Amino acid sequence: MATLICFGFGYCAEHFIAEFAGKFERIVGTVRRAERAAILNAYQAGAVQTLVFDGVNAAPALNAELAQADHALVSIPPEESGEPVLAAFGEALAAGRRLRSVVYLSTVGVYGDHNGAWVDEQTPVAPISERSRRRLAAEQAWQQFGAREAVPIATLRLAGIYGPGQNALVALARGKARRIIKPGQIFNRIHVADIARAIDAAFARAANGVFNIADDEPAPPADPVVFAAKLLRREPPPEIAFDEAAPSMSPMALSFWQECRRVRNDKLKRELGVTLRYPTYREGLRALLAEGVRSA
Repeated sequence: MATLICFGFGYCAEHFIAEFAGKFERIVGTVRRAERAAILNAYQAGAVQTLVFDGVNAAPALNAELAQADHALVSIPPEESGEPVLAAFGEALAAGRRLRSVVYLSTVGVYGDHNGAWVDEQTPVAPISERSRRRLAAEQAWQQFGAREAVPIATLRLAGIYGPGQNALVALARGKARRIIKPGQIFNRIHVADIARAIDAAFARAANGVFNIADDEPAPPADPVVFAAKLLRREPPPEIAFDEAAPSMSPMALSFWQECRRVRNDKLKRELGVTLRYPTYREGLRALLAEGVRSA
């Protein structure tokens, strides 16, 4: 069986490993802080070896693991200076000669604003935010690495992520849900379990190229909040006009609201063979409520 390295052992990687760890003989994950590595190593009891990589400096043991890596899952965001994994480990990954596939987690934000029109993988990219411009540059850096080293690179462009601990039910339970109204605004979403299925399919097929990872139904941002409130049998929070809410938003949050598009996922289904477990936010939120996942 194969060795997997997860550069960035965060929300998506943890959920992928929780479901598909059995497909790998060894799993190595990186986190930014030694304290976090110690907690995860104690909690996971050897299922995943967690090592430190802060974007520049790495635990000495990580370099030894690179030569044994068959697959790499990359979710570390790019820095202003560029793509940190390739900068630190590109030569070592190439020299190892065992690397068979890479899955790089990106964002649908690289498409920019399309005034609510549909986009697919053939749509020209036009990122607006600096964060998305960096993601596009990182995508291109990995594609160049793959072409140079003859390694398939699957770039998964993710829509808005939700799942256990990160959803409208949790926001309502904590009193933090806001029902923001901006006419014409549309978002796609994707449950983290379906991201895990897409990652698994990309590794299984040694997929190469770009794939949108999004649900079937782009919807106004307030809709999941209203639906979650209905599931919880409570009144939804009052409507707030976007112009009223905007001054209290972070720059990152504002950047999401400056873009509007509907994301097609046909290629995900056709070429990766993925059937979404949660094709809309409704199935996803119902399942989360049934699992008792509200405040965790």
